[in-house]
Amino acid sequence: MSSAPRTAEAGGAEAVLRRLEWTVLRRLDGLLQGDYRTLFRGTGLDLADLREYQHDDDVRYIDWNVTARLQTPYVREYTEARELAAWMLLDLSGSVDFGSDRVTKQSVARDFTAVLARLLARHGNRVGAILYGAEVEAVMPARSGRMQVLQILHRIATRPPPPRSAGTDLRTLLAAAHEVMARRSLVFVVSDFLSAPGWAQPLAQLAQRHEVVAVRLTDPLERALPDLGLLVMQDAETGEQLFVDTYDRAFRRRFEQVARRRESALREAFAEAGVDVLELSTDDDLVDAILRFADLRKRRSRLAAAGGLPTHLARVR
Repeated sequence: MSSAPRTAEAGGAEAVLRRLEWTVLRRLDGLLQGDYRTLFRGTGLDLADLREYQHDDDVRYIDWNVTARLQTPYVREYTEARELAAWMLLDLSGSVDFGSDRVTKQSVARDFTAVLARLLARHGNRVGAILYGAEVEAVMPARSGRMQVLQILHRIATRPPPPRSAGTDLRTLLAAAHEVMARRSLVFVVSDFLSAPGWAQPLAQLAQRHEVVAVRLTDPLERALPDLGLLVMQDAETGEQLFVDTYDRAFRRRFEQVARRRESALREAFAEAGVDVLELSTDDDLVDAILRFADLRKRRSRLAAAGGLPTHLARVR
C-alpha cells in the first residue's frame, strides 16, 4: 500500500503538544483522577503511612500485624523513593507512514507518545526515546520536563523520510533498547509490527528486565479491503508495486484471510514474549486508548495480587 502524504503540524512540536494538552490531557485529568499512581508507580517505595482498607485497595499492601491487633483491615501507603524511567521505542519505518483516511499510523504514534510522555513528565518522571526507520536513527536519553517531550516531538517531525529498504526488522530496535536501558523501566514499543520474523524472543528478553507494553498501530484498511475497483498498491518500504482488482470478491476474501492469519501470528508472538498489548487504530479516540491502558494496568495489578504472581509476570490483554 502506498504511504499517505506526510502532514505537517503548523507551529511544529509546540503546536502539537499544545493541541494535545487542550484536547486530550484536559479530558484525561477528569477521567483518570487517582489512577495516576496505578499508571506510573516507581520502582522504589518508602512506607509513608497506615490507613483503613478501602474498596479496590491492593490486598498486597495489607499490614496483617496491625490488622490482627486492631481487628480492622489496614493497608500500608507508600511514597515513591525514586522517579520512574520510561522509554518510547518508536518504529517510524515506511509501513507506519500509512493511513486509509487523513490520519496515519505515524501521527497516531506521535500523539500517543506525546500524551504519555507529558503525563509522565508532569509527575516528575523521566522519558527517553529510541527512533527507528530503516535503522536506529536517534537515541534520546531519559530526561524529565516538558522540554524533553518537545524535543522528542521535534525529532519525529524533522527526521527525513526513511530510505527504500528490504523491510522492517524490529530486532535492531529491540537490541538497541537492551544496550541503552540499564535500569528497570516502563517501556512502550510503538509499532505496527509489520517486521521480519524473530522479534518475539528479543522482546521477551526485554520484558524479563523491564515492564513492556506493545502498542500496536493498525489501520482498518489493513484488515479488509472495500470495493474500490482497479488499484495500484505499493509497498511503502521496498517500493514494489502490484496491480489489483478490488472488485473481485474472491481477492477481497483472500486478503481478509491473510489479514486474519497475520493477526493470529501476532497474538501468538505477543503471548510468547509475555507482554501487555495495547491496540491503537487510526480511527481510535486517543483518550479511549489511554483509558484502556489504565484499565489494563489495574487489571494486571489485581491479577498479580490475587494469584500471588510477581507483577511483571501477570499479563492481561
